[in-house]
Amino acid sequence: MKKEMKPVLVTTEYRGVFFGWLEKYEVAARRVTLTKIRNIIHWSGTRGFLGLASHGPEKDSRIGAEAPRAALHGVTSVTDCTEEAVQTFESWK
Repeated sequence: MKKEMKPVLVTTEYRGVFFGWLEKYEVAARRVTLTKIRNIIHWSGTRGFLGLASHGPEKDSRIGAEAPRAALHGVTSVTDCTEEAVQTFESWK
């Protein structure tokens, strides 16, 4: 049985912030593979980057286009996203 992927917010040592569905997490290598990945270019509001995981992006945020799959290196955090955040990211234009 295939394990269900979960939605996460990932930060990297290169100051990258990404939303996507966690496919693989290699803790020792500090590497993740995400599907349906989007780069958070800029987020507005006062909730900080963890607010993206709990509420999703707010008005005036800039979210990149979705890519099918990517591996990220130098991972500094992997945070589970709420259903509210997922709905906001997935409906973002």
